Amino acid sequence: MKEVLRIHPTAPLLVPHCPSETCTVGGYTVPKGSCVFINVWAIHRDPSIWKNPTEFRPERFLDNKWDYSGNDFNYFPFGSGRRICVGIDMAERMFMYSLASLVHSFDWKFPEGETLEVTEKFGIILKKKMPLVAIPTPRLSNPALYE
Repeated sequence: MKEVLRIHPTAPLLVPHCPSETCTVGGYTVPKGSCVFINVWAIHRDPSIWKNPTEFRPERFLDNKWDYSGNDFNYFPFGSGRRICVGIDMAERMFMYSLASLVHSFDWKFPEGETLEVTEKFGIILKKKMPLVAIPTPRLSNPALYE
């Protein structure tokens, strides 16, 4: 789940922040009252932070160094500070439960001649450019019920 959220964050531009006073960040002056969007998508793909950032490698999270707390500004898919997503715990539990249920209960295949396309359409919410179409076949049900 952590690697999926690193490569494909739901909200690539986090909730806007507004500084209460003029400040300097990374050598840039940010005036008081500015609307600041944090591009977590770009941070999660920064090669100075992540080795092979565009590759899907879930094992990079095996050391449990990364969490969702928002304290490490190299990995914060749910935001940070006062505007951190309040549904982190629910999202983590529901994502894992839903995915496990779907993988356990069905065999999945693509329609004839189709392949997996993961190109994204960038915006406030990250979407796939081409919607995923997959055909589920029940694995655990009594086949006689479907005749």
